[in-house]
Amino acid sequence: MNCHPRTRVRIVAGSLLASVLLASSAVAQKVQYFDLPKGDRPHDVAPAPDGTVWYTGQRAGVLGRLDPKTGKITRVPLGKGSAPHGVIVGPDGAAWVTDGGLNAMVRVDADTLKVESWPLPSDRPSTNLNTAAFDGKGRIWFTGQTGIYGRLDPATGEMRVWDAPRGYGPYGIAATPDGAIWYVSLAGSYLAKPDLETGKVTPIDPPQKDSGTRRVWSDSSGRLWVSEWNAGSLSVYDPLSKTWQTWPLPGKDPSAYAVFVDDKDHVWVSDFGANAILRFDPKTEEFESFPSNRSGADVRQMLGRPGELWGAESGTDRLVVIRTN
Repeated sequence: MNCHPRTRVRIVAGSLLASVLLASSAVAQKVQYFDLPKGDRPHDVAPAPDGTVWYTGQRAGVLGRLDPKTGKITRVPLGKGSAPHGVIVGPDGAAWVTDGGLNAMVRVDADTLKVESWPLPSDRPSTNLNTAAFDGKGRIWFTGQTGIYGRLDPATGEMRVWDAPRGYGPYGIAATPDGAIWYVSLAGSYLAKPDLETGKVTPIDPPQKDSGTRRVWSDSSGRLWVSEWNAGSLSVYDPLSKTWQTWPLPGKDPSAYAVFVDDKDHVWVSDFGANAILRFDPKTEEFESFPSNRSGADVRQMLGRPGELWGAESGTDRLVVIRTN
């Protein structure tokens, strides 16, 4: 394990409801915000192949779709009691949602906006569904904070649910380029790789005890980048060497929430303490900060596509995009 107590940080400011060209080294960035209906409280966000962007309106029980070119927002009600948490785009091009209120996996067709759902078994009530990822065989895996993780095969409807080691806490989940699945537990503070057939997992502990592993994402080589909420740090685990590296986030009282690795293998992490999105370059070990222009942004999740990083500002009812060229 290597810990790096000193990292350099560069701060870049964003604009209000407009895009502003920002110079940073040899890279040009553009930051833009999109207002959503008040009270939607976007939790997760997922850019789609057609250029639109899905988001979960957790408080309103809707799945929203933003067209960044026009600013048009389409909202899809998911059903009575809905409280959607995570959203990703599946191999079928549809939006797949983990809905904690419905205690179900939900699919929204990208063309027809038809809503389909797969409830969890009756002996698994109120699992507090969190996030999801597709494995290399087209099956969707999901986490539930009450202490479960599971797998749904959309082709057959078969669903399996397992008890997580250490109980309460399964949170972020991601797939590696080879189709494997990894998840982290916030309360349990571990990283785990389920066997794709049996579901068996063995916890892998990060260097710092009770670090609060919240979200996880893979880089192009299959290394797992982890945001550590309690520790205020960013860590990476290499499955080949079975080693960790850790970097504390810059500033006072950092709280690392979301993590995402872009197509250039730059690592993005949201920091509630700094009210900012940070970009980390593993080669230079340098952080770059993009503070929100409103207080209490609370970016809970980020995803991207080449040249774009999207975040959901749950505290301001906005989506934010940072464009890199």
